[in-house]
Amino acid sequence: MKALVIDDEPDIRLLASVGLTASGFTVVVAEGGGQGLRLARDEQPDVILLDVMMPVMDGYATLAALRADAATASIPVLFLTAKAQMVSDPRFAAEPRLGFLRKPFVPRDLAKRVREFLGRL
Repeated sequence: MKALVIDDEPDIRLLASVGLTASGFTVVVAEGGGQGLRLARDEQPDVILLDVMMPVMDGYATLAALRADAATASIPVLFLTAKAQMVSDPRFAAEPRLGFLRKPFVPRDLAKRVREFLGRL
């Protein structure tokens, strides 16, 4: 299973990569939305872990661009966020391939949480 981690924080990219790789995932990382969009098209990951708060192109803009591109529109996305209120945001209620993971996360539990999310789709 392949995961794309899009986050501007090097520590988060590293922790997510280590946690997912240790559980058998192939992991590709991007430092921001633009790079993440290119990698999503090229790599066709099974899931994308997407930071909400990033400079230049934030998670909302990245998600909109992913959904607007036929090559990436159906890829499940897990928003990485420290903002608990996003989980109940009505803007995302109609998005069936969207989930939320709160930061900070425990790297050794990350793969389990990703698999649980994918199992609900």
